[in-house]
Amino acid sequence: MASIDVTVMGAGIFGLSIGWVCTRRGARVRVIDPRGPGGGASGGIVGALAPHTPESWNAKKAFQFDSLIAAESFWVMVDAASGLRSGYGRTGRLQPIADDRILALAKERHSAAAGLWQGQAVWRILTAADLGSWAPFSPTGLVIHDTLSARIDPGRACASLAAALVAAGADLQAEAQAEGRVIWATGHEGLLALSQELGKPVGNGVKGQAALLRHETRAAPQLFIDGLHIVPHDNGTVAIGSTSERDFTFPDATDDQVDGLIARAVAACPVLANAPVCARWAGVRPRARSRAPMLGPYPGRPGQFIANGGFKIGFGIAPKVAEVMADLVLDGHDTIPEAFRIEASL
Repeated sequence: MASIDVTVMGAGIFGLSIGWVCTRRGARVRVIDPRGPGGGASGGIVGALAPHTPESWNAKKAFQFDSLIAAESFWVMVDAASGLRSGYGRTGRLQPIADDRILALAKERHSAAAGLWQGQAVWRILTAADLGSWAPFSPTGLVIHDTLSARIDPGRACASLAAALVAAGADLQAEAQAEGRVIWATGHEGLLALSQELGKPVGNGVKGQAALLRHETRAAPQLFIDGLHIVPHDNGTVAIGSTSERDFTFPDATDDQVDGLIARAVAACPVLANAPVCARWAGVRPRARSRAPMLGPYPGRPGQFIANGGFKIGFGIAPKVAEVMADLVLDGHDTIPEAFRIEASL
């Protein structure tokens, strides 16, 4: 392959997405990861692309909104180039309304979404009884329905991105020499290494566990119930997740906490009671100290950059992250929100 313009260290969702956009803009790209595409936290099974609430609007929420709106065309293009299926679908989300306080908030957010979401999605209140057996139990009999939420199959999405990159002429390697401008998208290990390098904590890893059930409801909206995601996928499975564990001994091992997730899901959605478990997953997700993604120039390393820390929202914001990082790396054009800058986590 001819000389490389951009080397991406890390083949998770940030690294692959940035590599894809840089390649489409004409850059010669190499992606390096010894674990292969989606070999870390990005190879999970949940895939809930869910928006922030439509209130107290700020640059972070606007960034996520723009990315969720752009996601459909992004994944259609990726899947067309790869010939694979990422499992993307903008199928919406249901949330039970527990009491009058939540109902009042839901009504306020309905009005706010009408303007903030620019008519491209809605946040509304529906009656659970009208939604059939998939509707979650709701003490008030009402649920929130938003049409901005989407789902994706993380492992298949990473495979599709990797194949699209290869088809477009990019170089994917387990080990290779970094050339040109270098982007570090190395997950929680990268955050720990940067913390050691700078002598201050900038982020760490949070373990998550999840389960995949065999249940045919692929066109149904995802459910969000007391912090639990229940996500139907397009291959006849439903993902349940996830835990958030700061302290752990075995980063990629599952335990009885997965059984707790499944029990909570069945209690909220009894139609899952007899669904067999077809997979259990555990992995460590990168969490920056600011809780926001870390994007921008690598401190003290000219010509190098960081894209990390997409804790829980990495797949949802990846299309927009890829665009702003390509702008910065290829054109020197910096449009990164202040909350996402490296300095916010220092």
